Amino acid sequence: MRRKVAAVFDHWHKAAELRREWLEVGLATRPADREAAEQTLTRLYHRHGRARPRFAWVESPRQGLALATGIPDHEDLQRWLRPKQPSGRPPLGIDVAAGWSRMMAALDEGASHPDLEPSKPRSKGDKAWPLLPAAQALEAGVPLRLVLRQNIRDALRTALMDSVALRVRAALGPPARLPICWYGQQDAYWIAHYDILRRLGLARFPAQEAARLDDWATIARSTGWWWPGEKVCVVVDRPARIDPVPLRDDAIPVPTTPVVVYRDGWRPC
Repeated sequence: MRRKVAAVFDHWHKAAELRREWLEVGLATRPADREAAEQTLTRLYHRHGRARPRFAWVESPRQGLALATGIPDHEDLQRWLRPKQPSGRPPLGIDVAAGWSRMMAALDEGASHPDLEPSKPRSKGDKAWPLLPAAQALEAGVPLRLVLRQNIRDALRTALMDSVALRVRAALGPPARLPICWYGQQDAYWIAHYDILRRLGLARFPAQEAARLDDWATIARSTGWWWPGEKVCVVVDRPARIDPVPLRDDAIPVPTTPVVVYRDGWRPC
C-alpha cells in the first residue's frame, strides 16, 4: 500500500511536467512545420483509402472556411451516426471521425495499469469522489485515473478548447453548420492524456493505435486547424499571437479569455 501511494504521487509529479509541454504545444505561435504536417496528413488520407490531397495553406480559420467547401458539417455527421445512414460512401470527414472514435476506444482500453485504480475497492453506497487539487485528491484516496483525467485532459481542454478553439469557432458562425474540422495544436488536450499515460508506463496500446496516436501528436506539434476535403486538405498556420493561458492544479479550472491573433491579422477574440 505504501509503495502504491508513493508511486501515484511520483506519477502525478511527472504528469504535471509533461502537461506543461503539451500546453506549450497548444499555445505555440511558431510558423507551422508544413513538411511534417503534410507528410502525416497524407498518411492519414491513405489510411482512409484516399490519395495524397492538394494542400491549401491559409493564415487563419476565417480564410480556411472560405475554402472548406463540400466538407460535411456536424449535422451531416449526426445523419451518418444514425442506424439508417445515407447511401453511398461516407465523405472523408465522416471516415476520419469514425476512425478517431475507434482509436479513442482502443486507447481507453489500453489504460489498465493497477496504479490507476483505487487502493481499496469501493462499496455501492460510497459517495462520489471529491473534487480536490491533485495532491489533496491523491491523499484522500481519489484514483490516479480520475486525478489525471481531471488535471490533465479536463484542465488542458479548458485552457485550449474552451478558452481558445471554441471561441474562435464561435466567431466563424453557428457551430452545427460549420464544416467538420480538427484543431491541430488545440487537439493537444486529449492527445496529452494518452501520451502521458503511455510515457508514464500506465498504458499499453496496440501497435496500430499507438501509431495513429503518434500521427495525431505530430499534427498537433506541427500546425493549427485543418479541414479534410476529398481532394483538398485546408490547413491553417499557427496563430501569430495567443496570450498565455494559466493552468490551475485543481479539478475545476476556470476558462480565461486570451487574445488570439492570426497571421493575416484576424483577431476573433
